[in-house]
Amino acid sequence: MKKYIVLAALLSVAFYGFAQDVNKLVDGADVTRIIKTLSADDMQGRATFTPGIEKAAQFIESEYKQTGLEPLKGNTGYRQNFSMVRSVPVKMQATINNGPVATDDIFIAASNSFNWVNNGNITVETIGAGKNFVQEYMGYMHGHKKAIVFVDSVFAPTFKRVRNRILSGSVSFKSDTGRQVVFILGKYNALKAFEVNYTCDSKELPLFNVAGMIPGKTKPNEYVVFSGHYDHLGILKPMEGDSIANGADDDASGTTAVITLAKYYKKLNNNARTLIFVAFTAEEIGEYGSQYFAKSVDPDKVVAMFNIEMIGKASKFGENSAFITGYDRSDFGHILQKNLVGTSFQFYPDPYPAQDLFYRSDNASLAEVGVPAHTISTDQIDIDKYYHTVKDEFSTLDMANIIATIKAIALSSRTIVSGVDTPTRVAKVEADK
Repeated sequence: MKKYIVLAALLSVAFYGFAQDVNKLVDGADVTRIIKTLSADDMQGRATFTPGIEKAAQFIESEYKQTGLEPLKGNTGYRQNFSMVRSVPVKMQATINNGPVATDDIFIAASNSFNWVNNGNITVETIGAGKNFVQEYMGYMHGHKKAIVFVDSVFAPTFKRVRNRILSGSVSFKSDTGRQVVFILGKYNALKAFEVNYTCDSKELPLFNVAGMIPGKTKPNEYVVFSGHYDHLGILKPMEGDSIANGADDDASGTTAVITLAKYYKKLNNNARTLIFVAFTAEEIGEYGSQYFAKSVDPDKVVAMFNIEMIGKASKFGENSAFITGYDRSDFGHILQKNLVGTSFQFYPDPYPAQDLFYRSDNASLAEVGVPAHTISTDQIDIDKYYHTVKDEFSTLDMANIIATIKAIALSSRTIVSGVDTPTRVAKVEADK
């Protein structure tokens, strides 16, 4: 019994030491400076393909450089450059069984113009009421099919939101030029005849994630990823004289956490595994930055991904709490909570299963290839009146909540970073689209 008391005392001392490190090395004033800068009006809402996102990227690069991060292997700088095709629909028309499809009931995912008239190589598929529309849609977007997809009317609200986004322009990888998917809302009798006319304006444009790393000391070929997305919506319809969607919570808060954790672990300088800190681009228009990242790393070498999304306000569970998406898909959450024993902070399973959050953030790109990749958030997404509006500004943030969550992630990640714990893998998603 005595030896167990001694062991418990030693563990308590060790944990106290970690807690002291976090309180000493996470600078609250610096956290405030970073998030204020990223969400300032002069970033113009950080929309993809705009001067604002370029300015944000330069700022993140400067923070990485001051911190002393190394570029990813094969890169000369912190930018992970790639290009995509941006397509803006000019015409989307279809007839099914000789009857026209209503304008609001169709959208098309393709990067080139085409005309179909009863083509024999087109598959006809459905997204029924019992399926997950977001997951099914993302599967088509990641694939190369030519298909007509009928969508059950139960998904009408989500269908309309996706359609509006497509109308303002969509992006795709150059390799996705074979993908031509026509989404039609509603049920139709057996398809006997169809015609689809699609015209778009397409242009190849550059994109870039901003990524740096701290090489592992003893397990350099095993990676732990800390991520957030630095893009947002840009300029929106004016509301009370304001048109800039600053994205302070979504996701300047997560990007700030990534930069802060990079500084924390660089100061500790004792990580066994290689740590990658990446700010993703183009999350708001389809998670394209994380998709590219997932293709550029060996997923079998990535032992965990801490994706951080919207930690700017207290969660529904109260102060000192956050939730983890896909909690039941691996033991990632259990490991994190084990490392927080002795603190007042608690991680909970995602309380919003109907929102499909596991597939609505950048963690999904790596989870699909088997990585225990999860998003940590505190946002009350069902009642957040500032979400995707011009009101998502620095003044609405709870800085104490942000700082507490960053410290909790730092403490809870330590046994994964040190190589002691390895989360179980997530089931891979079959590429059947």
